[in-house]
Amino acid sequence: MVIWVNEQLDPSGIIYACIASCSEEHAKECYQSFQDNLTDEQRSAGWVVRMRQVETWDDVPASALKLD
Repeated sequence: MVIWVNEQLDPSGIIYACIASCSEEHAKECYQSFQDNLTDEQRSAGWVVRMRQVETWDDVPASALKLD
């Protein structure tokens, strides 16, 4: 099983928002939404969005919104 994890991180690396899904399509839409919602100020301050894959729900951050 592949679980897609999208994270929006602040400049210090703390997860601000996190959504996990088994659907690659939903994950790509979420990633684009996270990117689109970053302001220019956030980008220049060092906020980043990342998408990664994990193999088990145990590897998903506890604070994530989990979509199955």
